[in-house]
Amino acid sequence: MPVILAYIFVVFIWATTPLAIQWSNSSLAFVTSVSLRMVFALVICATLLAILNIRLIEKRSDWWAFLVGMIGLYPNMLIIYWAAQYISSGLMAVILGLYPFAVGFFSLIFTKENVFNPARIVALGIAVGGLYVLHYDQIALGHDAVLGVLGMVASSILFAFSSVLVKLVGGGVGPLRQSTGVLVLSAPAFVITWFFLDGEIPTDIDTKSIMGLSYLSVAGSVIGHTLFFYVLRHCSMVSVSLIPLLTPVLALSIGAVFAQEVITFKTIIGSAMVLFSLGLYQGVFQTIGAGIKNIRITHGGLWAVVTRGKAH
Repeated sequence: MPVILAYIFVVFIWATTPLAIQWSNSSLAFVTSVSLRMVFALVICATLLAILNIRLIEKRSDWWAFLVGMIGLYPNMLIIYWAAQYISSGLMAVILGLYPFAVGFFSLIFTKENVFNPARIVALGIAVGGLYVLHYDQIALGHDAVLGVLGMVASSILFAFSSVLVKLVGGGVGPLRQSTGVLVLSAPAFVITWFFLDGEIPTDIDTKSIMGLSYLSVAGSVIGHTLFFYVLRHCSMVSVSLIPLLTPVLALSIGAVFAQEVITFKTIIGSAMVLFSLGLYQGVFQTIGAGIKNIRITHGGLWAVVTRGKAH
């Protein structure tokens, strides 16, 4: 699959995940919901490996890649599902905008890759400001909402930590093997956590929970995580860290279509800030500026030739 296509799929799946998490929690305890998701995803991934005749372990170092990748699921996803009880899906997407900052910090520590130049720092600041504007009406925080915000901040840091380490040690592991290996380690941890925190077999599951759980198991965990590891393998950490900045704008459109969310003037302003920051972060405006400068130089040179010709 082309990397750009995988990148687009990851952005779309990330944009729909917060709402799907809230739907799956509709009639299920958060720990039950996330545990069922991981168990179902493990069954699907293991089945795919068997059908494709792919070995899970090729060398002992693969376990290190699975272990650092596990941090992105456990305890990270447990924290996200817990936080989803207290804050909206939109605010969850806003806080995930901290992910690029954390990626840059851990990249500097572990890979010595310094992605922070003045322009990118300004761009990230504008992006987070835009994300704040997008969901300003939702940030009227009470005590419970503060807990949710703190949980999502912790999740952003954990996921960035895991992503950088996977990039560092998991380059030789195929995406499907990586997803399956991570689930092999994570699913038992989720089941054990469910046993001690809840331990009750769900008997009354509504349609929203079934839809959310099914989507997250297949699209979120199997397809989404596999494609994310694929993108992580082929793209720089700078490119990967842009994903959480793209998803909130797309999430707004999805919310307007499927949840009748209203797009306000603040929404338009916030979206414009995010898009501007992305262009600044990626150096688009420098490229355009250089192109305009080259055009001027070319035209200037052409004009000089023409005028010299007339003078003779």
